[in-house]
Amino acid sequence: MHTADPAIRVRGLTKSYGQVKVLRGIDLDVRRGTVFALLGPNGAGKTTLVRILSTLVHPEAGQAVVAGHDVVRAPHQVRAAISLTGQNAAVDELLTGVENLRMIGRLRRLGRAESRRRASELLARFDLAEAARRPVKTYSGGMRRRLDLAMSLVTRPPVIFLDEPTTGLDPRSRQDMWDLIKDLADAGTTVFLTTQYLEEADRLAHHIVMINGGRVVAQGTAAQLKSTLAGEHVELTFADPVALSAAAAHLGAEATRPDPGAPVLRVPTDGSAAQVRRMLDRLAAVGVEADAIAVKKPTLDDVFLSLTARPAPATEVNA
Repeated sequence: MHTADPAIRVRGLTKSYGQVKVLRGIDLDVRRGTVFALLGPNGAGKTTLVRILSTLVHPEAGQAVVAGHDVVRAPHQVRAAISLTGQNAAVDELLTGVENLRMIGRLRRLGRAESRRRASELLARFDLAEAARRPVKTYSGGMRRRLDLAMSLVTRPPVIFLDEPTTGLDPRSRQDMWDLIKDLADAGTTVFLTTQYLEEADRLAHHIVMINGGRVVAQGTAAQLKSTLAGEHVELTFADPVALSAAAAHLGAEATRPDPGAPVLRVPTDGSAAQVRRMLDRLAAVGVEADAIAVKKPTLDDVFLSLTARPAPATEVNA
């Protein structure tokens, strides 16, 4: 693969299960040595796309090239160039950490000495050296995820797929995993990340693609995606539902409720104190007072919700 070529190139990819169209002409490029995040609601087609790119499922039409190899015409070469880490750590709980790593080395046809050397190197890199000879069943969730990621890197694949790698982790373990993912990209590994945590994509990804109903609905950097929405807004929180209704009626169409179940009104603002003060004065004039006020900028969550609010044209189970 030429150094200028993308690590992953997808054009016109489609896939259906029965009468349900899961992917409807996906196009995307993933630059080498970057973290790429694929976002979308449940059933949007994320898992199906990853399965196609990792040669577990055949597309109906279109083309996907991973690490310079076509996923349909050269699946063995693709599998040799990638590693896939799923939502659940694929480790043997009865073996120790070092035994898991050495086993993977031998299965990948590394010599005995190289398997041992690589296991020691990865245990140190993933801060597992002290627990190396403990059975994995004694590991915490964060340790298991780190071991799972280490196992996927035994043969130094140029492309790694991480399917929701921090699901179920505590904040400290999640931060540790983020640091490891950054290190991988810095070292030249291409990381294809699917995640339900929008903050994770915001913090890690060089490029983000959002899909809904099997189609790409937005793509760009986190900053570019957030810039597609209006500027700052004020969020007013009311403890009294009567006050909430009164404020909504008085502010009119400019006020929206981002979550119908929460007592919060959102009002666009230019961010100036003067404008916010005028709005509060308007409410005070009719006897309405907010219990809390916050000025916020658009987040990836806002982008995600705005793009996925409409019903998707296709649904699927575990897509």
